[in-house]
Amino acid sequence: MADKPLSVFVTTYNNGRTLPACLESVKWADEIVMLDSFSTDDTLAIGHRYGARITQHPFSGYGPQKRMALATTRHDWVLLLDADEVLSPALQTEIRQLLKAGPTADGYEMPRQEQMFWRMYNPATRMNHYLRLFDKRKGLIDDMPIHAAPKVQGSVARLKSPLYHYGETDIHTKVDKINAYSTGLVAEKLSKQRWGIRLIMLVYPPLFFIRSYLFKRNFLNGWAGFINSVIAAFYVFLKYAKLHEHRQFAKYGRQLLPDDAPPLPGEYQARSSDKP
Repeated sequence: MADKPLSVFVTTYNNGRTLPACLESVKWADEIVMLDSFSTDDTLAIGHRYGARITQHPFSGYGPQKRMALATTRHDWVLLLDADEVLSPALQTEIRQLLKAGPTADGYEMPRQEQMFWRMYNPATRMNHYLRLFDKRKGLIDDMPIHAAPKVQGSVARLKSPLYHYGETDIHTKVDKINAYSTGLVAEKLSKQRWGIRLIMLVYPPLFFIRSYLFKRNFLNGWAGFINSVIAAFYVFLKYAKLHEHRQFAKYGRQLLPDDAPPLPGEYQARSSDKP
């Protein structure tokens, strides 16, 4: 059986620090497609150096960008990578052997081994698996506002070798990311009409810490694992705290502020509940 040709697609914006390692790990692919959101660093030059076919489009959301990039690929089998992700050598070999032998599933998940601040995940940590390699004739990118990902109508199997992720190389970056992500998820949670938010804020974060630190074995990563689990628990707290905040602004507007307190530029103004 002839090898299945592979298209790799990546969305980029000012990823000059991590993109070389990302593209180096897939330079053997039959095609590399980049959809760039008008980077101002050396991202485009790096892409050209690796022979990527590059198009540009203003950022329109994580899901739409990935769908546009997917639409430009030429081959049926595709691999989605973020610009801060790298296929390990073992995973490169595993994918190439799979494509040569002929895939037996419609999509493949792979474990992602994270850089956690000053160290890499201990291999015995329970890693999350992500669907990244799939037959686009049976797959699509979902419409989640932040964590948009492929979905496959068909069978899904798992690969064994890890995908390296260099997205959270220090605590500052991690905290900036969860702050941005938690804000971006407010609209999605509003659409689900969640109830019991106060109870969730009280109960869910400590349970999530226990899940992360003990059940996902982050204790194997020393203090980095402890810090990461605390920040992860804070992330789930922030998602619901910001949802609660949105609803309180909508309910009270400026009613809980002093009458003589001047509004600040850009301050949220409730329509019906604001003071005259």
